[in-house]
Amino acid sequence: MTRRLLPLLSVALLFVAGLLVPVASAQSDGPRMPAAEAAVRATLDALFDGMRAGDSTAVRDVFHDDARLHTAGGPSDTAGVSETPVDAFVAAVGQPRERVWDERTWDVAVRVDGPLASAWVPYVFYRGDERSHCGVNAVQLVRGPDGWRILQLTDTRRQACDVPPEVQKSR
Repeated sequence: MTRRLLPLLSVALLFVAGLLVPVASAQSDGPRMPAAEAAVRATLDALFDGMRAGDSTAVRDVFHDDARLHTAGGPSDTAGVSETPVDAFVAAVGQPRERVWDERTWDVAVRVDGPLASAWVPYVFYRGDERSHCGVNAVQLVRGPDGWRILQLTDTRRQACDVPPEVQKSR
């Protein structure tokens, strides 16, 4: 009797330990993202959702008090770097506008080590239905008592990018 229960008990322990994912769940949910990476993604999504909504309070909430914003521009092999104060960016987000700021992302890569995270975020930016620019956001985040906050965001801005069709805005 115990010989028959041992394999069943072993499988049950693997499920409890999270080492096996039930087949139905894996098929319906797709690959599972570790909790810390999912929390970092939620912070990034909150930034872009706040921009679309023109909600300066929501956008300010995703930034660390010591956050910095930079743009690396210029030819592909060299860059001039410009800084935008976070409070100026937050204020711009909250200004009334006729065209929605819609930053769309894909293939986001997140790496986490304890309280530090880094994200590589390809994007395309639309003002209303008009494509403005595209590039990559290189983001560093830190985890504090209130969750993940953006400490540093540096973006590139180009006119030409390979944007997946499902990310492009239809007119």
